[in-house]
Amino acid sequence: MQTYKKFLLAAAATLVFSANAMAAEKLKMGIEAAYPPFNNKDASGQVVGFDKDIGDALCAKMKVECEVVVSDWDGIIPALNAKKSDFIVSSLSITDERKQAVDFTDPYYSNKQQFIAPKNVDFKTDDASLAGKTLGTQRATQAAIWLDDHGGMDGKFKVSLYDTQENAYLDLTSGRVDALLADKYANYDWLKSDAGKNYEFKGEPVNESDKVGIAVRKGDNELRNKLNAALKEIVADGTYEKINNKYFPFSIY
Repeated sequence: MQTYKKFLLAAAATLVFSANAMAAEKLKMGIEAAYPPFNNKDASGQVVGFDKDIGDALCAKMKVECEVVVSDWDGIIPALNAKKSDFIVSSLSITDERKQAVDFTDPYYSNKQQFIAPKNVDFKTDDASLAGKTLGTQRATQAAIWLDDHGGMDGKFKVSLYDTQENAYLDLTSGRVDALLADKYANYDWLKSDAGKNYEFKGEPVNESDKVGIAVRKGDNELRNKLNAALKEIVADGTYEKINNKYFPFSIY
C-alpha cells in the first residue's frame, strides 16, 4: 500500500510539472516591424500594428505566452526555419514559392497591390505608359513579382528594390522613382501622413487575389491547426473586427 501511495504521489507530481511546463510555454512570433500600419515600432521601440494585435489575440485564444522576434524582411522565413521564431505574422502573402519553404494557415486578410505617384502627375498604369519609367517596390514581395513579370525583367522600365517599404517611400518623395507599387492598405495608411499628402493612388489595383497568411515551419500541423482554430474564434467573437476597425474604416478580412 505504501508503495502504491508513493506511485500516486509521483504521478501527481509529474502531472503538476507537466501542467506548469505547458503554462510556461512561450511561442516566438516573427515580425518585420518596418511595415506600418501592419507592423512597426512606436516611439518607445515597442512593436505595434495590425499584425502584432492579431498575433496577440491568437496567442490569447491559444492560452500561450508569446514574445516578438524582429527579423529583416529578407531573413524572416530563414529565421523561422532556424527556429528563431515559431510562427510569422507579418503580412506574408501565400504563394506557391513560399509554400515550398513553410506551411501557411488560412488567410487572415485579403490584399491587393496598387500604384501611387504625385498628385500633379498624369501617371497611367498600362504597360505602354510604364515604359521608360523608374518604379519602386519592396524586394521579395508580390509587387516586385508583378513588376518583373510586366516589363522589369525585359528592361521596359527600371525597377528599384528596397529593403523596407519606408525606404521606398523616401525615394518616392525625393523624386528618385516615378511611382511605387505596393500593398494598397500600406499605401492607404502612408497617403494619410504628412509625407504622403501630395501623392495619390493611380489606376486600379493590379492584383486583387493576394491572400495573406501566418507561416509555420513545414510539417508543424499542430501549431497551424491551433492558429486556424484561434483565427476562427477571433472572427466569430468580434475581436478581429475590433482590431480591423482600429486601423481601417473598411474590412480587409
